[in-house]
Amino acid sequence: MSEQEAKKAEEKTILLVDDDNEIVETMRFALESKGYRVLVARDGNQGLALAERDDPDLIVLDMMMPKRSGFLVLEKLRQTHKIPTKVIMVTGNEGNRHKAYAEMLGVDDYIRKPFPMDRLLGAVQKLIG
Repeated sequence: MSEQEAKKAEEKTILLVDDDNEIVETMRFALESKGYRVLVARDGNQGLALAERDDPDLIVLDMMMPKRSGFLVLEKLRQTHKIPTKVIMVTGNEGNRHKAYAEMLGVDDYIRKPFPMDRLLGAVQKLIG
């Protein structure tokens, strides 16, 4: 990555909303190594609060979480943000119904766990540079 690319990425904030510590730390490490600023929420309510407070450029949102599911977080974000925040939904769920619903709510990408980190990094690069 060139110095210019790193500087551009540095200005971008990504919010990770997932209750799986191992996955969060792996994603955080990969994203920070590319120069992104990373915020972490461990459940849907915390994710919503951080999204409201910090207005991240991108949210990586787990579907199944305690307190508030990724779907409920996404529904609320879509109601409250005039300009929709970019969202990548990650899930261990195999069902196509869930994917269709996520797409109806306007997710920008949908990634099934487990996934190679390059898949996530490619999606992030495509959505926010």
